[in-house]
Amino acid sequence: MLEKIISVVNEIVWNPVLVGLLIVAGLYFSFRTRFVQVRRLGLMVRSLFSRDGGKDGISSFQAFCIALSGRVGTGNIVGVATAIAFGGPGAVFWMWVVAFFGASTAFVESTLAQLYKFPHHSGFRGGPFSFIDKGLGLRWLGIAFAAITAVSCGFFLTTVQANGVSSAVHNAFPVSNLATGIALAVLLGLVIFGGVQRIARVASFVTPFMALGYILLSLVVIGFHIQEVPAVLAAIVKGAFGIHPVCGGILGSTIAMGVKRGIFSNEAGQGTGAIVSAAADVPHPAQQGLAQAFSVYVDTLLVCTATALMILTSGTYNILDAKTGELLYAGAPALANNYVGYTQSAVDSVFAGFGSRFVSIAMVFFAFSTIMAYYFYAESGLIYLFQGRGHRAEKVALRIFQAIMLAAIVFGAVREADLIWQLGDIGVGLMAWITVVSLFFLCPKALKALKEFEAPKK
Repeated sequence: MLEKIISVVNEIVWNPVLVGLLIVAGLYFSFRTRFVQVRRLGLMVRSLFSRDGGKDGISSFQAFCIALSGRVGTGNIVGVATAIAFGGPGAVFWMWVVAFFGASTAFVESTLAQLYKFPHHSGFRGGPFSFIDKGLGLRWLGIAFAAITAVSCGFFLTTVQANGVSSAVHNAFPVSNLATGIALAVLLGLVIFGGVQRIARVASFVTPFMALGYILLSLVVIGFHIQEVPAVLAAIVKGAFGIHPVCGGILGSTIAMGVKRGIFSNEAGQGTGAIVSAAADVPHPAQQGLAQAFSVYVDTLLVCTATALMILTSGTYNILDAKTGELLYAGAPALANNYVGYTQSAVDSVFAGFGSRFVSIAMVFFAFSTIMAYYFYAESGLIYLFQGRGHRAEKVALRIFQAIMLAAIVFGAVREADLIWQLGDIGVGLMAWITVVSLFFLCPKALKALKEFEAPKK
């Protein structure tokens, strides 16, 4: 009964209207900003390493790393695999589309987060709950978003990451899912009890290292199957428009899975990137908007693409009907719906016996850094909810929340993957609905900030 209820709620939240809204938002913001994600690509990179600011909060680079930690997670390994499983190769194309146009959405939401951030004893805080409250004057909706953020990031999305790690580790090593969950909870506890500065320091060290290492290994795997790349790229394009012979009948699923997994991975329009952007101390709001737009590119166009090309060139995937579960294409029938196994087998195709171990270790790094970011998002939501209630009340609430979140990690590690993914999708969908609609109303504020920022550049 619980699984049926979750499935129905997931279908209501992730209906075709939301998929279309996310694409329309990316298109709209791209045109309104005159494709700032292309025009200011060089400035995006320079904004990451700006030495200005960072005195009363975290630096732009640290904010970028925390946000990238949230974006680069199991969605880049398991999420890409599930997108291919239920949408075919064409789903990858729609992930690229969402990333390109979503970069403008990330710019708008992160710039607004800077405009409406508020001071806190731990540094600046803010996000959609803040700009919905102060920008739109809808405090009740800001409170609702903050509560959804705490539940979604603290429990739903956290369990997804923990489940991905435990499955990957169990596939590669003789370690139980429960033991993995407990170990992950202990490691996270050591970081989050140290506050935002410790989270920022760990993220700025771990995130670039893990992303670069993963991309380098993927290039080696793809290099061994380089002759398959032209055919794979053709399959991606054909599948995206229903031309592929196997995927012609699942075009709707192809687009939906590409958009859903793309948003789950890069978080553009979800609002979480805006939360960490508010914590940055930068000279101008638009500077942080540009930095966060670039993180969308890194997540999807680099890391997600690396996973997709490894799986597709190696042929270690199956295509399933999203509604019936019927096997439409059996590239690796023994893997069935073991989605993380798609990536592990791809690495094994080059490094026999090493793939499972490498991917499981990568999953540990990816998921740990992502859960760390999720905690920051949820904590910021709780801080907003407890504004004006006193430092003691806030501290008690955070300690209780920390204990429950660590328990959620252990819970997620031992549950079935399909149920956990649906819970994560519900959380992402609810946050995306509220954030994207709000961005349409507040977009002029971000455009004004961009115009001011670009004026001296001219």
